[in-house]
Amino acid sequence: MNLGFGEIALIVFVALLLFGPKKLPELGKAAGKTLKEFKNATKGIMEEDQKEKAPPK
Repeated sequence: MNLGFGEIALIVFVALLLFGPKKLPELGKAAGKTLKEFKNATKGIMEEDQKEKAPPK
């Protein structure tokens, strides 16, 4: 999924219209925290899965 400059500019413009310039930083921060939590959760699941598949010593 390749986005060019025009597509990104359109997305930013629509976001500004919908949420306003004061809300966008808050939304970006919340989205970043959500992605970080999701990444940490999936990392934990992957580590547990690897431990289950490892042969006992």
